[in-house]
Amino acid sequence: MDDSKYVPEPIDTSDVTLPEELLALTEKIAENVHDVWAAGRIAEGWVYGEVKDSEKKTTPLLVPYGELPDSEKEYDRNTALETVRLIIKMGYAISKA
Repeated sequence: MDDSKYVPEPIDTSDVTLPEELLALTEKIAENVHDVWAAGRIAEGWVYGEVKDSEKKTTPLLVPYGELPDSEKEYDRNTALETVRLIIKMGYAISKA
């Protein structure tokens, strides 16, 4: 496949409005997304470093979620939010036991 011709087609979830409880859940999911990513990087031998360096395997993002720059938190939040919206759009219900 020629990567230059790839056109992403995410499912449109703009019509899905989440209740407050699920908005709060998305923040917890965002934190977990970061922790899963960080655990994976650490398992691959990455360590904290002031700058990202793929050869040295250093990244400034190997910090707790609360210490991430807002731009990085926003990326994780958007991933979480779109995932929850997609679940709802596909007809599933999310409830707390």
